[in-house]
Amino acid sequence: MELTDKLEILADAAKYDASCASSAAPKRSSEGKDGVGATNGMGICHSYTPDGRCVSLLKILLTNFCIYDCQYCVNRRSSNVPRARFSVQEVVKLTVDFYLRNYIEGLFLSSGIIQSADYTMEQLVAIARELREVHQFRGYIHLKTIPDADPALIEAAGRYADRLSVNIELPTQTSIERLAPEKSVHTIKLAMGAIRLKLDEKADEPKAPRFAPAGQSTQMIVGADASDDQRILSTAETLYGSYKLKRVYYSAFSPIPHSPKSVPLAPPPLLREHRLYQADFLLRGYGFQVSELLPQAGNLALDIDPKLAWALANRQHFPLDLNRADLAMIARVPGIGLLNAKRIVELRRMRRVRYADLSRLRCSMKKVAPFIITADYTPARDGTPSETLRRAMAERQQQLTLWPELQVA
Repeated sequence: MELTDKLEILADAAKYDASCASSAAPKRSSEGKDGVGATNGMGICHSYTPDGRCVSLLKILLTNFCIYDCQYCVNRRSSNVPRARFSVQEVVKLTVDFYLRNYIEGLFLSSGIIQSADYTMEQLVAIARELREVHQFRGYIHLKTIPDADPALIEAAGRYADRLSVNIELPTQTSIERLAPEKSVHTIKLAMGAIRLKLDEKADEPKAPRFAPAGQSTQMIVGADASDDQRILSTAETLYGSYKLKRVYYSAFSPIPHSPKSVPLAPPPLLREHRLYQADFLLRGYGFQVSELLPQAGNLALDIDPKLAWALANRQHFPLDLNRADLAMIARVPGIGLLNAKRIVELRRMRRVRYADLSRLRCSMKKVAPFIITADYTPARDGTPSETLRRAMAERQQQLTLWPELQVA
């Protein structure tokens, strides 16, 4: 098979893995053939370095052959899809050639499992090692680690990769046993724990060998099983706390050709994935807990964002006096993001905050107005029901784009 044909197959097969922060383009169909540089998730994607730079990555699989038969995966053993496999040298050549042509700044490399977990992990490590040691490649490398692989291989991967990821895929042991019986939550968490220990060692001893400076991440598929958003976010909250993950990525399940009956035949609303990203951002950046965003089992609202939903359900905290409230509470006001909350606190050290100041900060004024008090503004105390406010806000939410982590103010 020609190298370009392999690239077409294995770049397309990699688009289902969201755990490298790909560019949030909407197309998810597994059918059709798009160019390597398309913005729909195939071939070249975008990620972020620890210092915040956006980089373009070559996003491919080493192979889409796989000995596992995970029911939600297009590359499962029983799937009838075109198969291909790169050699170590082919991946190295593609990466270096694309880098020299200024098409990419790094590599995101995953793989189906071939022969064994150890064999596959050895191949992934060999690619990263050759790039770093032979070609002196200094670009960003994100490696997908195989949970069942020997810990020594995962440790070696961390010496060459900037970030490692171990995908948990589904939020419950029951779902994994049913849809991916060859995988184990216990094994996945052992791998995550081993990576965390190495990261902690490096943090405690700066002179220790280099190990995955951008940390580790994981992915959960949304809508492949019956898990609701509370269960998905609770699992994410536990993973953040136990393994110090940098990110949990959410990928809306995409029905694949000849899907088995064990998985849904229709995808979940893409907006559901978007709401999970917004909620995740509130967990990581705003101090929210899952029990606040979803006190009962169920899904996040689709018509309004999670912060607004929380504010409407907790009207007792509002209106909030921006000249007296602490930073954490100001950041919880709908329409005020964390950066603007910090600016408001800085401003009131010089003078009292006024309503026009929020407009100058480009806060979402229609969202902010019912929830704040300033030196010259107090909202009308007309007892407007939360449901009425929700309908008014929901009309505006429909105009927002579906980009993760945006519109959470």
